[in-house]
Amino acid sequence: MVRAGQSSERAAMIYQHSNLDRQRDVADGIDARVQAEREKAGDVPDDQASGTQRARDV
Repeated sequence: MVRAGQSSERAAMIYQHSNLDRQRDVADGIDARVQAEREKAGDVPDDQASGTQRARDV
């Protein structure tokens, strides 16, 4: 709401256009960034699936 400049939840809902594909795109982007940061820090083995991937495999 704040980033888009809407002053109320109602206004935000009017302009919110989200579908499953867009939600997956956003989740994939977040997952990729988290994985990159964790790998950079040495926290995750390369062959370990991310939480997003594990959820999709269920």
